[in-house]
Amino acid sequence: MTNNLNSPTPKQLGFHFPGEFAPQRALWLSWPHKEDSWPDKLHTIYKPYCLFILYVSRHQKVCINIVDDAMKQFALEQLNKYLSLVTDAKLSEVSFYPHPTNDAWCRDHGPAFIINPATKEKAIVNWNYNAWGNKYPPYDLDNAIPTKIAEVLDINVFEPNIVMEGGSVEFNGKGTLLTTTACLLNRNRNPHLSKKEIEDHLKEYYGVSHILWLGDGIIGDDTDGHIDDITRFVSEDTVVTVIEENKNDENYQLLQDNLTLLKKMKLQDGCPLKVIELPMPKAVIYEGERLPSSYANFYIANKCVIVPTYNDDINDKKALDILQSCFKDREVIGIDSTDIIWGLGSFHCLSQQEPV
Repeated sequence: MTNNLNSPTPKQLGFHFPGEFAPQRALWLSWPHKEDSWPDKLHTIYKPYCLFILYVSRHQKVCINIVDDAMKQFALEQLNKYLSLVTDAKLSEVSFYPHPTNDAWCRDHGPAFIINPATKEKAIVNWNYNAWGNKYPPYDLDNAIPTKIAEVLDINVFEPNIVMEGGSVEFNGKGTLLTTTACLLNRNRNPHLSKKEIEDHLKEYYGVSHILWLGDGIIGDDTDGHIDDITRFVSEDTVVTVIEENKNDENYQLLQDNLTLLKKMKLQDGCPLKVIELPMPKAVIYEGERLPSSYANFYIANKCVIVPTYNDDINDKKALDILQSCFKDREVIGIDSTDIIWGLGSFHCLSQQEPV
């Protein structure tokens, strides 16, 4: 089943994209294997990556795209290596799918799962994927992942035929979508579309009614400013947003500008958006390059929240405490991301949730 704006859209059929804090059936991942994404450091990311999987496996399924059986065996070896570090981890909840990939960033190349509460149906929106403006070819295998997952799950697919990445959009599950102009209006994505046309696609394929725009993303973000490094919904009416306290830091002003915008925003029902400030970690520099380290790149699972930390004792603790106050019904777990972030993303960038 294929749809475009000229035929019944997901919104017209009653579908919408739930908030990440809604109940999930599974976490989807694409096993990391591309050396160029972590030059000289790929081997160092498997411990935090496996801890991520093992913590989430305690309460929901984890589905992993792998290139071949050798990769599956390697993944299982790594998971078993760290299994004893996570009490109650369930390898029985981890499954593998022979879906070859170019890279590991499942948030952006993975499926956008939408649900229809009335019919209990689930479907996938298969946005085009061009590796953030054709920055890292090839990406043909990644672009095919949503269709392959839809086949495995035997669910319908909607084809908007425009470029969109999961990390560029945030949802409250009640009709509001939050994004950035820096990414979605970048000419390396959909140069043939106006802002209104992009908004029309967002509304019709994600099933939202209200779109909020922020400006720039953080320094070092090679995606041109994804929202999931700066501002995240933690409930239907509340976001956390990262703030840089050092006025001499190059992130300071752009994050202040976003904060000013957020404080004026209203939700789909006209109520003010509630805003909670989250610190930024100390700058993470590797081989002279500023990396996009951010506490906002957390993943919300059914009974836990996995938060990247950066060997910054003061700010790590501050961020974890703030997020624990936001998620009183979930365990907030910090996992060291100082090696993973060399790939220019962390746990949220690597993952995609499948709702119940």
